[in-house]
Amino acid sequence: MSLENIGYIELPRHENPGGFDHAAVHGGLGRLYVAHTGNSALDVIDCRAQRYLHSIPDLPGVAGVMVSEEQNLVLTSNRGENTVGILAAPDGRLRAKVGVGIGPNGLAYDPGRSLLLTANVGEPAIPGSHTVSVVNVAGRALIGHVPVPGRTRWAIFDAEAEAFYVNVADPPAIVVIEARAPDHVHRTFPIPAKGPHGLDLDARAHRLFCACDASVVVALDAGTGRIIDQGDLGGGPDVIFFNADRRHLYVAVGDPGVIEVWDTERLRRLEAVPTEKGAHTIGFDPSRNRVYAFLPESHRAAIYVDGA
Repeated sequence: MSLENIGYIELPRHENPGGFDHAAVHGGLGRLYVAHTGNSALDVIDCRAQRYLHSIPDLPGVAGVMVSEEQNLVLTSNRGENTVGILAAPDGRLRAKVGVGIGPNGLAYDPGRSLLLTANVGEPAIPGSHTVSVVNVAGRALIGHVPVPGRTRWAIFDAEAEAFYVNVADPPAIVVIEARAPDHVHRTFPIPAKGPHGLDLDARAHRLFCACDASVVVALDAGTGRIIDQGDLGGGPDVIFFNADRRHLYVAVGDPGVIEVWDTERLRRLEAVPTEKGAHTIGFDPSRNRVYAFLPESHRAAIYVDGA
C-alpha cells in the first residue's frame, strides 16, 4: 500500500446541500483550506497538529480555492454570487471580492503577473456564458472575459510555459491561454474521452494529466497536446493531484468512494484506497506527502501518508 490512513479530522456539519469542494495547502503556514460549499465557508486545518482550526464565512457557494505562498494569499471562487475572493492567508481576512463570469469554479494563478484566471461553468440557457475571467489581483480588478467552447472544469498555471490550461467538458478539450496575452485562446488540445474534469501538471516532464468523466485518465505533452498514454479508472473522477516526489497521481473517485494511486512513469494504477461514498474531492500537502480526503457523509477529513 502506498497510502496509509493515519487518522481523521472532524469538520463542521453541512448547513445546506453541497458538501465539500476543492482544497489547497499553504506549506509555509502549515494550513489547509477546503471549500465547504454547503456552508459557504472555508474550513481551515492545521496540517502540523492535524486539527480543525476555524472557518472563514461569507463566501457564498464557494467552490474553488487556491493558495499563493509567494504573496501569502488565499483565492476563492464563490459560485453563489459570481465573485472571486482575495484573502490574507495568515488570518483569513477578506481583502476584496471581484465580480467575474457566471458560475466561477476552477482557479489558476500567475503570481509574477498577479493574474488570476477563473474558469466559469456558465449557464447552458445563456448564450456566451461559457468563459474564463481574468482578474488583476494586485489591482483587485476584472481585466476581461475569454469565450471558451463549452462548460469549464479545472484549471492550472504552468510557470515555465507561462500559460494557463483549462479543461472543457464538451467538446472534450484543454484550452491554452498564454499569460502574456490572456485575451484569447491560443491553442486547443482535443481529449479522446468525454468530460475532462481533474487536471494537473508534471512540470519536470512537461506532461499534463487529465482525468475524464468517461473513467479515463490521459497523459499528454503540455507543449503540443500529443497524447502520450491513457488508462481506465474505476469510476468517474473529480479532483486529481500529482506528487512530484513520489511520481504518483492521486485521483478522487466519488463512486464507489476511493482514491486511486497511479504510477505516472508507466501510467498504471497501483491501488484504490477506500474513502467514503461521495468523497469526490481531496487535498494534497507535498511537503509532508499527505493526502486529505473530504468525507461528505461523516463530515470529516481522512488523512493519508504516502510512504511509497
